[in-house]
Amino acid sequence: MSAVLPLKLKAMFGDYPNTAALKSGGISSPRLQFEFAEVKLAQTAFKAVVRGEFDVAELAIVTYLQAFAHGKPLTLLPTVVMAIPPHPCLAYNTTRSKLGPGDLAGKRIGIRAHSVTTVTWVRGILANDYGVNLDSIQWVAFEDPHVPECVEPANVSRAPAGKTLAGMLRAGELDAGVVSLADQKDGVLAPVIPDPAAALARWRERYKVRPLNHVVVLHRDLARAQPWVADEVLRLLQQSAARAPDMPGADSIQSGIEALRPTLDLIIHYAFQQGLIPRRFAVDELFNM
Repeated sequence: MSAVLPLKLKAMFGDYPNTAALKSGGISSPRLQFEFAEVKLAQTAFKAVVRGEFDVAELAIVTYLQAFAHGKPLTLLPTVVMAIPPHPCLAYNTTRSKLGPGDLAGKRIGIRAHSVTTVTWVRGILANDYGVNLDSIQWVAFEDPHVPECVEPANVSRAPAGKTLAGMLRAGELDAGVVSLADQKDGVLAPVIPDPAAALARWRERYKVRPLNHVVVLHRDLARAQPWVADEVLRLLQQSAARAPDMPGADSIQSGIEALRPTLDLIIHYAFQQGLIPRRFAVDELFNM
């Protein structure tokens, strides 16, 4: 009798300390063989993930919520592969007037896209913790949504072709923007939320949440045909993450429905508030096959 070959999976994950062992083969399974797509930034492949072009892949949680709402062939696994603390990410240009959360009405804020997960976190925090009227802001987006059925509200416009978010913010063409921490290293850009580390700690304590951005999805056909694959992929990702216990934000790289429930419930709430999804999903719905 010939040996049973491992099941080959077309996969897409970014390069993080917690995925390194899996992607390098340091963590492996006799039952699965991964064929990893070569992508520099995982988000550049999210539209392909939504179209069902991968067997297993990383995906932003808000993109998954929208994909779920529109019947895309994906099933969520209860694990996190990438997390960014949202409070420091909304920045303003320090060479111009100081800007705080109470000063944002009527301002132009740059965002990569309307449905980006970090942007959803930031808007939710502004609205619920700082009383900001999100409709009073002009949001300037640089990319289309990953889920084509997503409809942007009237106060979202598209940035001019060839422009960059950080570039427009530094040039004074935007009042604020959701940018990376790397964009703020030279001190020209600084967080709009005062003392963002303390604000993040208060937010985590108040809502009993940990930031999460990118989760893991299986193609629904695979999940239904081979139910064991979900558990095996989850096991491998947990083992890979255990190889990077000292990475920044390691406590946010969690697994398990109960561990993720408070955070998932809050991002669902924010997404519904902002009109990104048609109703408040129950957390358990997201894992149905």
